[in-house]
Amino acid sequence: MHDQLAGQGHALVHTTWGQWLAAALLDPGLRSLLGRDWPRYRQTAAPAGRLRFAVSRMVLKHTAAAALQVPADALDLAYRPGGRPHLRGLAEAEVSLAHTDELIVVGISRSGPIGVDAEPVTRRPSFELLHPYVCTPDEAAELAALGEDERALRLLHLWTLKEAYTKALGHGMRRSFSAVGFRRDEQGRTVLAGGPDGAARWILATHLLHGRYLVSSARRPPREIETASRPAPYPLEETGLPPAATLGWQLPGSSGAQPT
Repeated sequence: MHDQLAGQGHALVHTTWGQWLAAALLDPGLRSLLGRDWPRYRQTAAPAGRLRFAVSRMVLKHTAAAALQVPADALDLAYRPGGRPHLRGLAEAEVSLAHTDELIVVGISRSGPIGVDAEPVTRRPSFELLHPYVCTPDEAAELAALGEDERALRLLHLWTLKEAYTKALGHGMRRSFSAVGFRRDEQGRTVLAGGPDGAARWILATHLLHGRYLVSSARRPPREIETASRPAPYPLEETGLPPAATLGWQLPGSSGAQPT
């Protein structure tokens, strides 16, 4: 991972909280590792919620430690307004965390902001209820013309992309998703629709992981390291789990999916 971070400036990793459960239960250094998060961990009433909180922070810290080649308990995890995590004293490294069901995803970047989000593909958000809050008028019109299953997946796809993008901005749920639009460019890639100068520089990707989860990422490399041709979406790092496949507009299991 250190080599990927050094060479590409960013990395994504995924795991499950069950794989880290024993570490969270048995690690005598858990309090030191959690640091400022220890009171929050102790104050989480539900045992399952407390363990999931500990595991997600352990995975984030160990990911950053492996990437930056520093001890995990030497990293000080703090939170900006809105809840965005950051590594105190390491302004050159950006991190993002997402978890849903048993899945945990961490993004780390030394080349600009990064955001990640994940949702189960089995989740069926209500288009009728949510599209005024999630979709731009153009997106809503596009989704309305789709079949029910494809519409649900596309809405979930948009949700994860917008969550990842607003996390990278540091806004999270405080920013209206309906004010952020996406479109396909001439190469079939997902790009921001309109927006301020520099919006086209954002690199967006969605992965179908294990056939069960949509994992979206958004990152903005510094202008000085951009190239004329944008790189393909970066893979999720191996963690002993099957590798991710990329997802286009197709439903899971369909052929010919293209990277977003």
